[in-house]
Amino acid sequence: PANAVIIQAAEDWRAAVKHLRKHPTSMAAKKCIRETETFFLSEYFTLLTNYNGHTLLRRLKEEFHTCQR
Repeated sequence: PANAVIIQAAEDWRAAVKHLRKHPTSMAAKKCIRETETFFLSEYFTLLTNYNGHTLLRRLKEEFHTCQR
């Protein structure tokens, strides 16, 4: 169940970043990105998993930039 929460947050982050690329003024996408990034770096995240939230966020950003090339 905890993994499902983390996976969903990552999918939400990806979708929001893609949406923001097409709609740069989207407040909803900006809010989603901010909220998911806050979650990845939160104490709650560390209670759900042993994975490092900073590492996850870096890899998501790398993944997205790699796909854009």
